[in-house]
Amino acid sequence: MKRRIFLASIGVSALAAWHYWPEDGFTNPCLSAELPDTLADNDLIAAAWEGVHANSFWDCHVHLLGLGDSGGGAWVNPDMRELIHPILRTQYEFFLNAACVDDSQLVDKDYVGRLLTYQAGLATGTRLMLLAFDYAHDTDGQALTDGSHFHVPNSYARDVTRRHPGHFEWIASIHPYRQDAVSALEQAVGDGARAVKWLPPSMNIDPASPRCDPFYEALARLDLPLLSHAGLERAVHVPDAQKLGNPLRLRRALDHGVRVIVAHCASMGDGEDLDAAPGKPRLANFDLFARLMDEPRYEGLLFGDISAMTQLNRIGPALDTVLERDDWHHRLINGSDYPLPGVFPLFSMTTMVDRGYINEGEAKVIRAIRPHNPLLFDFVLKRTLRHAGKSFAPSIFQTRRIFDT
Repeated sequence: MKRRIFLASIGVSALAAWHYWPEDGFTNPCLSAELPDTLADNDLIAAAWEGVHANSFWDCHVHLLGLGDSGGGAWVNPDMRELIHPILRTQYEFFLNAACVDDSQLVDKDYVGRLLTYQAGLATGTRLMLLAFDYAHDTDGQALTDGSHFHVPNSYARDVTRRHPGHFEWIASIHPYRQDAVSALEQAVGDGARAVKWLPPSMNIDPASPRCDPFYEALARLDLPLLSHAGLERAVHVPDAQKLGNPLRLRRALDHGVRVIVAHCASMGDGEDLDAAPGKPRLANFDLFARLMDEPRYEGLLFGDISAMTQLNRIGPALDTVLERDDWHHRLINGSDYPLPGVFPLFSMTTMVDRGYINEGEAKVIRAIRPHNPLLFDFVLKRTLRHAGKSFAPSIFQTRRIFDT
């Protein structure tokens, strides 16, 4: 099957959700990863690396996807490949196209190969942190394959990292309700995992549940960070679990002494104010995250991952705030959320210019980088952004300090 997006399966109503027809089209043209000389020598790229030490650049949010055709156990729910499930199928097609992978070929090998090619376009010494992804589980700790969209075993993320030393690190994913959760965590640490990744709405994890306490105690004892999604989740279809993305539910982990990284700084959606009496108005999830960030007791424990914050559906007050709040910058860390930078409709350089984040000349260069290397696109865009005279500090991109302890 050739790379394609089944636009008919999206439907007119879904197209209407976009503010306008995407300025760069719906699909990634997947040009050669080698930049043309006129682009490779552009001053904007050189300026992006000023003050950033490549050996400390660990992209903390890189999805590792596959079909299991390499024997490593990666899995995608068959529904995502069926035309009778058009929403799931469309998401699957977008992800593959974003990564420039054709599912008629060896997806596992091609996906990793593309990542290595894109990384070669970054400065020498950088590393990508590959995310494992556990199944959803029920309250008894039993895996729910029918309720899961994809699965990336810890062993697969570990083995890919080991095959490419100096290029990748890996982040485990372990559901805390599993009977073997603590022993699996200890195994992952022994195998070199640098953190644990959760996506609570998709995985059916309530971070505020006492069921998580033994796992939190182990995370604190092992001094392993928890990278947890917070806020509205749209990357996978979630029927009725958005409340699990409320950032205030992560207080329980913080109060156990766990270092928590809130993915995307909880920059979408709203949630119940769990600190207030019942019946109080819902607040933006980002405002709830900001409340946690401003509590002195969580200094050194709570961090924010800025992945996806430059997407069209996220830019605005949350992005403005993280740029302005330079008192937070030592607690912000960079992630790309790859392959999403390759999903073309999610980004708009025109909107970035209209809002004053970048100028027309910068937009032209950044837009030209993207079809060649979405990782470099993500980095240069973030390093170029400015708001109210503020920009992201170089330290945000030197994320190794959080994981290499």
